[in-house]
Amino acid sequence: MSAFDGQGFDKQDFTGQGVVVTGAGRGIGAALATAFAAAGAHVVVNDLDADAAGAVAARIGGTALPGDAASADGLAELIGRAREAVGEIDVWCANAGVAPIGGADAPAAAWAGAWEVNVLAHVRAADLLLPRWLERGRGRFLATVSAAGLLSMLGSAPYAVTKHGALAFAEWLSATYRHRGIHVHALCPQGVRTDMLAGTGAVGEALLAPTAIAPEDVAEAALAGLREDRFLILPHPEVAEYYRARATDPDRWLGSMNRLQQGLEKGGAL
Repeated sequence: MSAFDGQGFDKQDFTGQGVVVTGAGRGIGAALATAFAAAGAHVVVNDLDADAAGAVAARIGGTALPGDAASADGLAELIGRAREAVGEIDVWCANAGVAPIGGADAPAAAWAGAWEVNVLAHVRAADLLLPRWLERGRGRFLATVSAAGLLSMLGSAPYAVTKHGALAFAEWLSATYRHRGIHVHALCPQGVRTDMLAGTGAVGEALLAPTAIAPEDVAEAALAGLREDRFLILPHPEVAEYYRARATDPDRWLGSMNRLQQGLEKGGAL
């Protein structure tokens, strides 16, 4: 049985809760799965890489359910099998993401893939989860948005744009269903030492690597944010100040971003 207080979730205890983490074969997803398992949750480990999902599940005592967590059919199968494995899904971690490099000229397939995984996977999962959650009066949706959703990401227009979309959807979910017991959280780290960061090449090395943190640090911040019931979870606290500057003086902020762009171009990163 899940642990709850009189208002819904017990903010201190994940013992017995059913948790699904997508993209959990490595990186932030694997760290989230590990942290939830250590907190007593029954964890479903999802990833396209079946071997990676199996390895994480075996290590943490979870259930591996590899497969596509972006398509409508793949999500319906994952949610159905997850309920068979852990009972009710108390926490859904929409963590799977892709970060194609490029600007407006990025291939159409890169744009389409980013929309499918970074945005529509969240929409489709919520569509399937909400009826049961609303009936029960409780449910948690944790979206791994990234600081790119609050700010931007030079060198990757598809990533920056779709992460803005992921944040917008999380905000909409929270504004719409908060009074009905649905808790929504946007996890927004900057650089994290993962394969995704390595894949960003010179841009990531210049912009993100100097302050990159370990996936385990992100997971620790995530569980603390859930326990404190915070919508925005910022493993890099300085992101709050950047976000404030962007909102209060957008022209100055865009000028600073453009100077970064020029520096990257001069340095050969772009």
